[in-house]
Amino acid sequence: MATLALGAVGSAVGGAALPSGLSVLGTALSGASIGTAIGSIAGSVIDQALFAPSGQQRIREGARLSDLKVSSSTEGGHIARVYGRVRLPGQLIWATNFEEQVIKTSTQAASSGGKGLGSGGGGGGSQSQNTTRIEYRYFANTAFAVCEGDVTRIGRIWADGKELNQSDFTIRVYRGSETQQPDSLIEAKEGAGNAPAYRGIAYVVFERMALERFGNRLPQLNFEVFRTVDAFEDTVRGITVIPASGEFVYETQEIVRSVGGGATIPENVHSAQGGTDWDVAITQLQDAFPNVGTASLFVSWFGNDLRAGQSQLRPGVEILNKDTFPKTWNVGGTTRSGAHLISTHEGRPAFGGTPSDASVVSAIQDLNTRGIAVTFTPFIVMDVSAGNVLNDPYTGAANQPVYPWRGRITVDPAPGQPGSPDKSAPAATQIASLVGTAAATDFSITGETVSYSGPVEWSLRRMVLHYAHLCKAAGGVDAFVIGSELRGLTQVRDGAASYPFVDALVTLASDVKAVLGPGTKVTYAADWSEYFGHHPADGSGDIYFHLDPLWSSSDIDAIAIDVYWPLSDWRDGEAHADRLAGASSIHDFNYLKGNIFGGEGYDWFYASDADRNAQTRTLIIDGAHAKPWVFRFKDIRSWWQNQHFNRPGGTEAGTSTAWVPESKPIWFTEVGCPAVDKGSNQPNVFFDPKSSESQTPYFSRTTRDDLIQRRYIQSFYDFFDTGHADYIAGSNPASSLYSGEMVDITRLYVYTWDARPYPAFPLALNVWADGGNWEFGHWLTGRAAGGPLPAVVGQILNDYDFARHSA
Repeated sequence: MATLALGAVGSAVGGAALPSGLSVLGTALSGASIGTAIGSIAGSVIDQALFAPSGQQRIREGARLSDLKVSSSTEGGHIARVYGRVRLPGQLIWATNFEEQVIKTSTQAASSGGKGLGSGGGGGGSQSQNTTRIEYRYFANTAFAVCEGDVTRIGRIWADGKELNQSDFTIRVYRGSETQQPDSLIEAKEGAGNAPAYRGIAYVVFERMALERFGNRLPQLNFEVFRTVDAFEDTVRGITVIPASGEFVYETQEIVRSVGGGATIPENVHSAQGGTDWDVAITQLQDAFPNVGTASLFVSWFGNDLRAGQSQLRPGVEILNKDTFPKTWNVGGTTRSGAHLISTHEGRPAFGGTPSDASVVSAIQDLNTRGIAVTFTPFIVMDVSAGNVLNDPYTGAANQPVYPWRGRITVDPAPGQPGSPDKSAPAATQIASLVGTAAATDFSITGETVSYSGPVEWSLRRMVLHYAHLCKAAGGVDAFVIGSELRGLTQVRDGAASYPFVDALVTLASDVKAVLGPGTKVTYAADWSEYFGHHPADGSGDIYFHLDPLWSSSDIDAIAIDVYWPLSDWRDGEAHADRLAGASSIHDFNYLKGNIFGGEGYDWFYASDADRNAQTRTLIIDGAHAKPWVFRFKDIRSWWQNQHFNRPGGTEAGTSTAWVPESKPIWFTEVGCPAVDKGSNQPNVFFDPKSSESQTPYFSRTTRDDLIQRRYIQSFYDFFDTGHADYIAGSNPASSLYSGEMVDITRLYVYTWDARPYPAFPLALNVWADGGNWEFGHWLTGRAAGGPLPAVVGQILNDYDFARHSA
């Protein structure tokens, strides 16, 4: 029917529109005959579709490329040289012809018979009709040159201006070393011995790249390239891994969350760089810092009160109702309903939840597999929100400071305050409440899970012993930290010279050692203002090396210090003391290194804020005993090499403490500096507007400064990594207990790297509310492979074989 109709229409149109007298191969054709033929062909196609007899197959064919060849790259195209981080287009350097994949799908449908299209036609039986659809899909094997090597890593990839989800493709990156080998795919296609290795060129290979989303063509590709320009990244040997909180932030397997109606959203995949957040972030870490051999993994429980006698330490969750798959949140047998519900700030959870036990196990195992030794650090985060009605032990106010530092947990009232139990038995009672009585035998391991059957308490011992068992269940860790920066507790006394929390740490270290075995190193990470002694500001003149019972314990393997020493006292302008003394800038490497064993905390101190403002410096001396190192928090060398004598009432005791000089190494379990101007003036402070602790360094203008962060860390590595003869054990007869260097440089843990990958963190503020803190924070995430101008200039001169000559 359609054939006849369209044939007639074609005849009429052809006769009117086409000229007469046409001849094809000697045969005369009229315009009408040509139109009739075209119309008949079109009509037959429609007839076949509408009225094909029962069982006859109908074919529908999709778009197909007529040419499967791939055009080559432009001859003579330039190859870029990179310094720092840039975005570059790729140059096609190798490709096979497109691979065509034919996909046939058949469907069968029933249709009612009849003589006419209307309802009044005669009857007829049901008929079947087969439809075959033929589709064509195309794949490309390609290699794109990016720049000269050797680069640090390739980050994001954009296709036609949109970021590519790298997990959808098989991608191999070659960084452009002079020893790189040919790609396996190129060699398989070209033949052994015929494939170039493109040495000195950083390039990216796509294997069977699906082209459908790009309109069956090769897209325009751009690559994010990182290249270090100095030795900083190569010097870093240890690092801390945070955020410590985030229910599945350390999980290596993809976790999804149900949001109703059969829909899910990812819990731990927020990057298009291929893999879970953990996998991408730790791969970025290894690319950025290739010599990192140890990582301190932080995992948090939440404290809810600064008063030791009232506070509980519990695992927390962001919301009580969350359906996740294939793993659910669980910590030591505690499910969501039994966990601490984290407070909200501006309508969102103030922190991420405690990482689930399964995710902690997977993170430990993954780090071990990657060749990174794990130092495990249980971490206390204080969840004390705005509007709390908790009495402040330091001031007696009806509200405690908002989201304070864990180092402020103490007895109530705090030492030095009226009515404080300090130096009396009630102080020990309050501390015992926080420490708890959970025993190692209260925990059991089944496979990779840990359960608890001890007393009903949420205590320090329960938290620490839980993680000791979990580390064992994960296959073991290299080192374990039993606590960090709990200064407000270690300096509390229950008598004239006894420190109950220190005694509790000694016992806890022994218990952890028994769980993990002698092969695991155990320590406590003391604050830099805490490790060397207790100098109470109560007018007594007391000086006690209060942590010596811990440091001398046979179950403690190292003296661990979180080091945030001020290395500068810089001000704006030209008239301040350090500038007048000859320092050229706050970034002056020699200036910063000179203040490691010098400057504030070594040579002098400020007696008041007014003195700091006026730069009125008071020299550190010890008129009574000529041991100024006792008062110098930076003088770890003298502290390490000498016997320690307590001074009750200011009078030196006749016998030393149990500390044996040079008997153990010193670890720097945290070294870091905020990326803000004058960060080295006060590197221990951090910017977090929700916290009462939020602060910028002394005299800072609160402007971004990545270089001071870099210089600060470099100073420590350069200073302690040079093998100073007087920093090696051996001068003391008892030093046979240890024969190494004072500071174990492999245990300098830079603070910090985030398990949330850059740039998803910090940019995804809808996912992570703390992303805004990154700009001025201590993170090296997103700052590694940066390009400080002096280093860039130096690298350019080196790359082009320029030599510097003095006049």
